[in-house]
Amino acid sequence: MKLKYVLPIFLIVILFSACSNKNTNDNAVVSPAKNVSNPREEIMIETPDPLNSAGLSTEKIEYGFGVARDEKPNELSLNNQKLFDNYSAFCLDLKSKDKVLYLTFDCGYENGYTSPILDTLKEKNVNATFFVTLDYLKSEEGGKMAERMIKDGHILGNHSSKHPSFPEISRSDMTNEIETLENYMRTNYGYSSKYFRFPAGEYSISALDLVSKIGYKSVFWSIAYLDYDTNNQPSREKAMNTLLSRLHPGAVILLHSVSSTNADILGEFIDAAREKGYTFKSLDDFPVK
Repeated sequence: MKLKYVLPIFLIVILFSACSNKNTNDNAVVSPAKNVSNPREEIMIETPDPLNSAGLSTEKIEYGFGVARDEKPNELSLNNQKLFDNYSAFCLDLKSKDKVLYLTFDCGYENGYTSPILDTLKEKNVNATFFVTLDYLKSEEGGKMAERMIKDGHILGNHSSKHPSFPEISRSDMTNEIETLENYMRTNYGYSSKYFRFPAGEYSISALDLVSKIGYKSVFWSIAYLDYDTNNQPSREKAMNTLLSRLHPGAVILLHSVSSTNADILGEFIDAAREKGYTFKSLDDFPVK
């Protein structure tokens, strides 16, 4: 080939390569989601297999955990964890040898009880995880509480942007729900989360697969009780008896921050659990493979 033809072709190749590698905006396109060094930099998360060509089940599964008794997890929780092991998800720690507990809260809106909950956690030196939505963070009081959670050393978890039922939306919409909240945390708090909780606990195999492949750990639970109805709060005695009777080693505990009863009993509950030999651990200590 003559030189006069080689040179133009070489220049075209160089220009094409430069254009292909040029980032057209300041967002980083990443998968999994956390491969970014600057926590205030927005990210764009690629959706793996957006059309679900693998044919994974999209059937809605309404999460159930069973009632633990005699300091043993319910068989339903045990079976759940067997499934979750395949998707970097967990509801129960079956690997730790000690009597450990993981305390988590769902935060849908703010009604004044999160502050005393945080006061108690600080007093008792307990680390918790708070799963928040975009509406919660954008509210004035919710935003203030989130700042305090981070300052106090707690974990913020991603509870989606608009709290939809994940089995009812596409894989691309699932990614968008998580990405939107992730970027709000990044730009407003310089914070990046690695934990996700499905809204209402509703999931599918496809959804579990999607969340895992974009780099998040799905967090369920093995202990909960009816604490979220603010107009029908359980008594102190009933709440304490219910929670303590359901304790078991490795439990992930779900509470709601809107509960006046939870705010009232939290310190007493932590003390009682410790008297039974339990230790409260952070989700960051959870032995997920």
